[in-house]
Amino acid sequence: MSEPKNLAIVGATGAVGEEMRLCLEQRDFPVKSLTLLASARSAGKRFPFRGEEIEVKELTHDSFEGIDIALFSAGGGISKEFGPSAAAAGCVVIDNSSAFRMDEDVPLVVPEINPDTARTAPRGIIANPNCSTIIALMGLAPLHEAFGLRSIIASTYQAVSGSGAQGIVELEEQVNAIATGGTFEPKVYPRQIAFNVIPQVDAFTDNGYTKEELKMLNEGRKILGLPELKVSCTCVRVPVYRSHSISITAQFERPVDVDAARAAYAGKAGVAVKDDPANGQFPVPLDTTGQDDCLVGRIRKNLVFKNALDLWVVGDQVRKGAALNAVQIAELL
Repeated sequence: MSEPKNLAIVGATGAVGEEMRLCLEQRDFPVKSLTLLASARSAGKRFPFRGEEIEVKELTHDSFEGIDIALFSAGGGISKEFGPSAAAAGCVVIDNSSAFRMDEDVPLVVPEINPDTARTAPRGIIANPNCSTIIALMGLAPLHEAFGLRSIIASTYQAVSGSGAQGIVELEEQVNAIATGGTFEPKVYPRQIAFNVIPQVDAFTDNGYTKEELKMLNEGRKILGLPELKVSCTCVRVPVYRSHSISITAQFERPVDVDAARAAYAGKAGVAVKDDPANGQFPVPLDTTGQDDCLVGRIRKNLVFKNALDLWVVGDQVRKGAALNAVQIAELL
């Protein structure tokens, strides 16, 4: 590893910020110093790191003096306000929000797929893709390399922790209220999430798709370098605590079969095949929760489209879909 770096985590008290800290420690990242930054109300909290306790500091525009790399996970508004200040201070910003993802001069990086783009960041900012986009592309990139991807039809099954800690709290409160005969009013989600699924993640746009669904289209094109890639996506919130699952129909330029598709994953970092349905072997959210790798299963020939496969991809959206991917980008730097 290179010489130790001075790192900062912005949004250090959130679920992804805490996972970033864990990833840095578990992966033995060469940290010279770690600065934890959050809002004024969180300042003073303390979190463990490598046998020490680090006190959270209030985020200001002067927080980045001497910082080499800042991992941002505090929402798009915070990133837009403080990201440029960090970059101006000579810090490389790795941003987990959607604030800069589609800017032409900001790399959008999944290290296993397009690592070289991380080494050129004119604005000093590198964007972390959306969680469901990362997980889907981890399953699709090896197949694209082998057969040439043309189109994607996807349906996501997204865990409540994708909404932050409040999503988990709402699910727990609703389950408890139903079990005890109590009442509740949905706050995080537009409808009851307990024992239910909601076909809305993020706000609807004029064309009827949600912002989350369009991320799969726009970010997928940018990461894979396929400006004409066709994508149709439906995003669904499900009553699962953690790990997103994605059903994908992918059509390719060249003929493809199931055995060749499974072979395409051999030796690929960050993704593994779990695909023996006859013996009950296929990925489920609990398989990937707290794990680095995404899992692929239910690989089969599509019965409608030529040169197409159906597959099922599962990954921990807090880890590979957010924190781990950001730390891996820092490792590339």
